[in-house]
Amino acid sequence: MKLYDCATAPSPRRVRIYLAEKGLDIPVIQVDLASRAQHDDEFLQINPHRTVPVLETDDGARLVSTAGICQYLEQLHPEPPLIGRTALERGQVIDLDSRIEFEGMHAIAEAFRNKARSYANNALTGPHPYAQIPQLVDRGRERVGHFFEWLNEHLADREFVAGDHYSIADISALVAVDFSAWIKMSPPEGATEIARWHQQVSARPSAKA
Repeated sequence: MKLYDCATAPSPRRVRIYLAEKGLDIPVIQVDLASRAQHDDEFLQINPHRTVPVLETDDGARLVSTAGICQYLEQLHPEPPLIGRTALERGQVIDLDSRIEFEGMHAIAEAFRNKARSYANNALTGPHPYAQIPQLVDRGRERVGHFFEWLNEHLADREFVAGDHYSIADISALVAVDFSAWIKMSPPEGATEIARWHQQVSARPSAKA
C-alpha cells in the first residue's frame, strides 16, 4: 500500500491527519503540484484526473478521493472509529463531512483557483483547461463567510463537529479553516465557538501531519 501525496496541498492533508489518528504508517510518494508533476505522463498512469491524494492498495487498486480512501481504511482499521460508532452516527458524520467539503473546501477553492495566476487555465482540477471566472472569486468568499457562520453556530452545543467524538468531520473542518488563509480569510473575531474548537483540534498531534 502507498499514498501519493503533496505536503503543501489541503486535500492530502486530510488523509495524513486521518492516518495519524489511526496510527497507520503508509509509504508516501510526493507529487510536486507546484511544478505540475500531476500532469506528467508517469502520474497520469496513476490518476488520469491529475489530483492527489491517491491510495494504491496492496492489490493495485487505486482510490482517488479523501472520502474513498478514508472509508476503505476505516473498514480495514475500525479502531479508533473516525466515521461514527453506529449506523446512525456514520450517516451523520458523512453528512457533515460532505457539507464541510462542499460549503467550505469547495468554496475556498473556488475563490482561490479563480484568482491565482498559476491557475489561469486550470480553474478546476482535472485534465480540461477551464478558464478562470473572476466573478466566482467574490462568490467563493461570500460562501466561505456563510460557512464560518454555520460552523460557529453548529459548534455551539458540541465539543466536536459530530458531537462528543472526534471524527473525519473535524479533520475536514480543520483543514478548511486553515485552507481559508490561502484567500486571506479566517473565522470572524466573534466566532468564539470555532476558536475554542480550532484550538482543541489543532493541539492534537495529528494536526501536524
